[in-house]
Amino acid sequence: MGDQIGTAVEGALYHVGVEEIARVRGLDLGPEAGARLFADLCRINALYMIGRAGSGHIGSSFSAMDIVAWLYLHELGPGDTYFSSKGHDCPGLYSVLIAMGVLPEDALHTLRRLDGLPGHPDVRTPGIAVNSGSLGMGVSKAKGMIGARQLKGEGGRVFVLTGDGELQEGQIWESLGSAARASMGELTVIVDHNKYQSDLSVEATADLGDLEAKFQSFGWRVARIDGHDPGALAGCFAELAKVTDRPKAVVADTVKGKGVSFMEHTRLRSRDAFYRYHSGAPAAEDYRRAVQELLDRVNKGLEAAGAAPLALETPPPAEAAAAGGDNLQKLVPAYGEALLRAAEANPAIVALDADLVLDTGLIPFKERFPDRFIECGIAEQDMVSQAGGFALSGLLPVVHSFACFLTTRPNEQIYNNATERTKVIYAGSLAGLIPAGPGHSHQSLRDIALLGAVPGLVLVSPACEAEVDALVDYAVNGTGESVYLRLESVPCAVPFALPGDHRPVEGRGYILHEGGDAAVFAYGPVMASQCVLAARALTGKGLGLRVVDLPWLNRIDADWLGRAVAGVRAVFTVDNHYVAGGQGAMIAAALAAAGAAVPVHRLGVTDVPACGRTEEVLEFHGLDARSLARTIENRTPGA
Repeated sequence: MGDQIGTAVEGALYHVGVEEIARVRGLDLGPEAGARLFADLCRINALYMIGRAGSGHIGSSFSAMDIVAWLYLHELGPGDTYFSSKGHDCPGLYSVLIAMGVLPEDALHTLRRLDGLPGHPDVRTPGIAVNSGSLGMGVSKAKGMIGARQLKGEGGRVFVLTGDGELQEGQIWESLGSAARASMGELTVIVDHNKYQSDLSVEATADLGDLEAKFQSFGWRVARIDGHDPGALAGCFAELAKVTDRPKAVVADTVKGKGVSFMEHTRLRSRDAFYRYHSGAPAAEDYRRAVQELLDRVNKGLEAAGAAPLALETPPPAEAAAAGGDNLQKLVPAYGEALLRAAEANPAIVALDADLVLDTGLIPFKERFPDRFIECGIAEQDMVSQAGGFALSGLLPVVHSFACFLTTRPNEQIYNNATERTKVIYAGSLAGLIPAGPGHSHQSLRDIALLGAVPGLVLVSPACEAEVDALVDYAVNGTGESVYLRLESVPCAVPFALPGDHRPVEGRGYILHEGGDAAVFAYGPVMASQCVLAARALTGKGLGLRVVDLPWLNRIDADWLGRAVAGVRAVFTVDNHYVAGGQGAMIAAALAAAGAAVPVHRLGVTDVPACGRTEEVLEFHGLDARSLARTIENRTPGA
């Protein structure tokens, strides 16, 4: 059991044990008051999980909490299924699953850790019905589940939570009509209408209009309620249970960050203000204030029921993440400044964004050139085709999103733009294996394979800030072709520097570490750094490893490559990507075409990537410096 704590201390983390939750649930509070208290206990635990992990999504976890709590306490029955289509709110869902005994109590300490609870939902976790985090898929998944149950003669309802920003994804609207035609009365979609998305308000980004009328126009039964009122939730679900001949939609008006006053979006002064608690962990003082507010409210409710105050657990601090080190490189801010300089010189440049202006380095551009900045919302296909229209009209569009979304959903639109022989620059951030905390939905490990064959599209990946600047200049001024800039977002301490006179020459790279026994090719700060560190370790064992930074992902100069591997007994490629379709395939093919007799060993990710901290995930996939050194030593002839 924990201790009764009157005042939360800055720097400490707190959670509610399952025995204490069971005590509170056992009180005779009535369903509505009981649900409110239960939701706040789960808010404390979700906040703990995010604080311990160092990242997560508070705002959407808290806005959905009252809905999820009510469903698990009073609505879901045998055979019923609930899942979140948006997935960002999984810390809140995990806290409910732990409180209900679906997940073990120890899982509280494992958010975004290897073999723990992933940063977005994954079906390998008990109680999780579908993988989510990539938006817009939930209603379609639910239809498939219901169709399968009907074929097998099984019953059960499916409840799907969506975000309101998520409704900008076209797949949502594609999915509605057939559900009504199939009379899927088993399906209930709940819109967590918290009015804010990643950056700004939904209204300021891409106004949804009359949501009730939209759902009704597809043949759905629609209700609108206060999503934080347990009584309204109870009445709504009871009424909708009577509707069996059509799917149902509940537009639940909620507040992002609900439950902690200073985290609630209603404290923002303008719809154009950035919401601070969408993602990331709160600062120590914010965490303390939030816990105190939740604790005070819970204790007030317990006092009214004549029960003892809440006892909280205070575990030891989590193991600190590895320090950043020297020569810390931040590619995305460097990109933002480079794009701004390019735009100052070239009035044809316009920037398009998919609700990730904070994460793609576009704040300076938006502030300097508001008329040349286009916010497209969570609608990547629309964004890329808009860029095609700008390009056809003689401007130079630069398109931005996370690489995992920019290269997948609008892949057909990217290809269509390419067939028009126009020039578009695509900037995909959050590329590669790291950071691994958000989980596989956000780890972009197939973008090289997806884009490598698009005609007239050059793929590049800078390894440091200086290379970002050079490659942005190349993308804007150095080629008439379209360019995909693959940007790794995690700040990375790099143990190397490019030659002082470096300049991008298509298909050629730079030697970062000299060695004559084996050569390893890499790109981007994460893998180039691990390779240099591996080379230093191997030097002490008498093996000289030549480390080559090759920023060109689908172009190679055959003559230069021959010189780069001259004299070595083995060649290694290290992809921050799946091995299939990565840069290593291009290098191996080029060497084979040249008749080189040297063996080529391709390293990279070979399965669904792990979720966790940088050091543990790199080691898990054999891509940390120690693992790379061991592999290279074992596979180099004569080593």
